Amino acid sequence: MKVQAEATVVLTLTSDAHIKEYNRRYRGLDEPTDVLAFAAQEKPTDQRFVPPPGTEQWLGDIVISLQRARVQAKAAQHDLEAELRLLAIHGFLHLLGFDHAEPKEERAMTALTTRILDAA
Repeated sequence: MKVQAEATVVLTLTSDAHIKEYNRRYRGLDEPTDVLAFAAQEKPTDQRFVPPPGTEQWLGDIVISLQRARVQAKAAQHDLEAELRLLAIHGFLHLLGFDHAEPKEERAMTALTTRILDAA
């Protein structure tokens, strides 16, 4: 995917209950998750994710459960800020078209995430 020099991403920090509803509605999974990404180039099923005219640089929305991020940060023994960076990068890569459904894709996405985190 080609990204313009300037791009817009909407990042929302929310609750487990809110992200559970999104996960149920858009992925058919009735459970909370840590991060969801809604890429602008995908055909949205909900008008809340349709870019308004004049927002061609909009890549999409990333939604992170703050509750889940806190739990995961504690489990990984790092601070909340580090976990939020990891989840935001993960969501951003999804907006750019990366996926991790297959082992090869997951390895590539994990390697790229690590490179980005190491460069920061």
